[in-house]
Amino acid sequence: MNRTARAFWTGSPGHGEIRDVDLPDPADGEVVVRSLYSGVSRGTETLVFRGQVPVSQYTAMRAPFQEGDFPAPVKYGYLNVGLVEEGPDALVGRTVFSLFPHQTRFVVPASAVTVVPDGVPAERAVLAGTVETAVNALWDAAPLVGDRIAVVGGGMVGCSVAALLARFPGVRVQLVDADPARAKVAEVLGVGFATPEEASGGCDLVVHASATEQGLARCLELLTAEGTVLELSWYGDRQVSLPLGEAFHSRRLVIRSSQVGTVSPARANRTYADRLALALELLADPALDALITGESAFEELPEVLPRLARGEIPALCHRVRYASAAPERATAATVERLT
Repeated sequence: MNRTARAFWTGSPGHGEIRDVDLPDPADGEVVVRSLYSGVSRGTETLVFRGQVPVSQYTAMRAPFQEGDFPAPVKYGYLNVGLVEEGPDALVGRTVFSLFPHQTRFVVPASAVTVVPDGVPAERAVLAGTVETAVNALWDAAPLVGDRIAVVGGGMVGCSVAALLARFPGVRVQLVDADPARAKVAEVLGVGFATPEEASGGCDLVVHASATEQGLARCLELLTAEGTVLELSWYGDRQVSLPLGEAFHSRRLVIRSSQVGTVSPARANRTYADRLALALELLADPALDALITGESAFEELPEVLPRLARGEIPALCHRVRYASAAPERATAATVERLT
């Protein structure tokens, strides 16, 4: 059988193109997936699109089904929801999430897909990879009942963390972002909002996801004595300066990194599959639809990615719709009209 597909590639830094792909016949234990939706993680993917992955991080930054090498040409992405067309009987006809780039149809091992729970719409399931990052972050951070917490940086990862923290009993959660428009997202997620200047201090925990040195410095200011900053930002090849003099040592502050590439040591008995399955279960909450702030067709990606990279489209998660998807049900408030 002749199987073909189309895939989005970064042909050179800042320039995208759609290429034709010949697919292999699936072997035993493999599935053929037809894409319904994929998602653009604006922070990491636009960094890749601009060619700003540091040489030292080429191996660490590889996506599971990436083709090509950094800086380009490269096929990159990891938020895909599709329908299994061929494969084991238990999977055929099921909607699945996988860490596959933007491509209309693809063949992967059956072990590389996770069934989307019945209560989670395919349109929302593109958030699974980011919610998985938030799960791992909270395993690392280990917040306690009654903690005072700030999340600095209201992007896709920061909002996912805030959304999960909103479920913790007795905590005070404040989303902190320089863009006042993020207040509407915070309200939907059920957390407070403040600009950096107005943010409440005395925090036991501050989660940083703004990817700016100003944001990280503000995190330190918001901590109570012996408080912890959990650093989720990815800075690419940029150098970051911090005020580690003054009261940093006398207040015994902590800065701790967290990265989704490794399951948190605090949950060493869990697998990557366990973590992803949990993230998909958590996506049953319709409040998380607030994280999807734009949508376009797959064929428009060569013009959409440059606009996302330049910040012309103020997206959290930008959803990509494939021709095989059901008619879009999102409201105008969640869809960026491309002009």
